[in-house]
Amino acid sequence: MSVASTIEQYRDVLGPAERRVAAVVLADAEAIAFGTVASVATASGASGASVVRLATRLGYDGFVGLQSAVQAELATRLRPAAERIRQPAAVDVVGRTLATELDNVHRTLDAVQPRTFSTAVRLLATRSSTVAVVSGEASVGVATMFAGELAMLRPRVSLVSGSEVATARAVGLLEPADVVVALDVRRYDRAVLAAADEAVRRGAVVIAVTDSPLSPLADGAAAAFAVAAEGAGPFDSHVGMLALANALVTAVAARLRAGATARLDRVEAAWRMSGALVD
Repeated sequence: MSVASTIEQYRDVLGPAERRVAAVVLADAEAIAFGTVASVATASGASGASVVRLATRLGYDGFVGLQSAVQAELATRLRPAAERIRQPAAVDVVGRTLATELDNVHRTLDAVQPRTFSTAVRLLATRSSTVAVVSGEASVGVATMFAGELAMLRPRVSLVSGSEVATARAVGLLEPADVVVALDVRRYDRAVLAAADEAVRRGAVVIAVTDSPLSPLADGAAAAFAVAAEGAGPFDSHVGMLALANALVTAVAARLRAGATARLDRVEAAWRMSGALVD
C-alpha cells in the first residue's frame, strides 16, 4: 500500500498537528525522503513528537520507517526521468508527457482501495437516487464525459454547472441518499466545496475525486479518491482523473448490465434514426 493510501485510511483519526505533517508528506515527498524529524516539523509547523507520532500511527517503524517508504516510492517515480535525461534528444516533450501521464494513471489506479471503489460503484448504480456531478472549472471536461456516460447507463444523472446560483439550486433540491460526485484539485473552486458541504448537510452522500486524502472535498465523503495530477508542462493533468472515471463507469455498466443494455439500445436507435452520427 502506498504512503498516500495509508494516510487516506487513517485520515479520520488524525489530529490537527498530524494532519499538518501528513500534508507535507503528500505535497513534498523530497522533504521527507531527504529531511529529518526537525526539518519536517518546521515545514509542517508541528512538533517533532507529532512527526514521529504520525509515522507510528500509520504503521511505520517511526520516522525512519516512513522515510524509507517515501524514498522507495520516490525512486520509482524518478526512474523514468533519469532514463529520459540520457536520451539523445535535447528536448523530448512527447516522451516526457508519455512518462508523466503513464505515471499519473498508474499512481491514481494503484491507490484505489477496493472497499472504497465498491462503495462508490454501489452508490452510482442505485437507480432510485439522483446523481449530481459537480466539478471545478479545470476538470469540467472529465465531469462532462463522466456524467454523459453515466446517464446512458441509468436515469437521474445531471451535470451541475454554471453560476454559483445554479449550483446552489441543484444541490438544494437533493434528497437524503442522493449522490454528489465532486471533482476538483487544488486550488479548489469555492462553489464545489460549498456544494459538497451542503450535500452532506442535507443527508446526501458525496463521492470525492480530488488530489489528496487531506483535501477538503474528502472530509465527510462516503468515498474519496486521490488522483495524481502532475503535469508535464505548466498545467495540472487530468489524465489520471479520466482513467478513474472510466473505471467507475465500466464497473457501473457491469453492475447494471441488463438495464444498461436496454437503455443503450434505445440511445443507439435514436442516434440512427436522427442521423446524428456519421461513421
